Amino acid sequence: MKKGNLSSSIEPVFQKIGQLSKLQRILISAVTMIIIIAAFVYFFCLPNLQEIDRLKNEISKTEKKLAETKEKAADLEAYRAKMEAARAKFTVVSRALPLKDEVPSLLTNVSQAGKDSGLSFLLFEPKAEIKKDFYAEIPVNMQLSGGYHDLGEFFDELSGMSRIVNVRHFRLDSSNEETSKLNIDCTAETYKFIESSGNEKNNNG
Repeated sequence: MKKGNLSSSIEPVFQKIGQLSKLQRILISAVTMIIIIAAFVYFFCLPNLQEIDRLKNEISKTEKKLAETKEKAADLEAYRAKMEAARAKFTVVSRALPLKDEVPSLLTNVSQAGKDSGLSFLLFEPKAEIKKDFYAEIPVNMQLSGGYHDLGEFFDELSGMSRIVNVRHFRLDSSNEETSKLNIDCTAETYKFIESSGNEKNNNG
């Protein structure tokens, strides 16, 4: 379309606008402005607002996941702390339990402690192992002869050993009044650590 034709086609529009009253022109201007603002909001602002809402939802979901992750991390740390405490306790206990190869020397030490205390062994008989969870009990039937002082010293020696030795089923016979000696019948229980198959493989390898 040529410039002259464009001007001639627009001129009647302006003439009509010029014939309108002031109020009509204000209303047309206001409506035109509202249409322009509405178009701007619809095409430019509304998509941005929708994007802002979407990002807010994503941030809210991310914050929720972060809070859940922190809570799980705190639980994990508490669980790890419990595991470390249990592992440390288990290590301390297992040190008091001899391994399989150390049991004979432990029994020898028990026997030697009785002799060093002045007791005479009438019987020293290790019995069959009694398996528990991670350890096994090794009962030893003992018949001893000696004085009260000797017996007290023997028990003191046992309590001072680095390995666990408990005395059970204790019975005294003081019928021999002439020599003031006691006949002692008891069972000493010691324990050994039972290695898992994985540990045994590592030790053998």
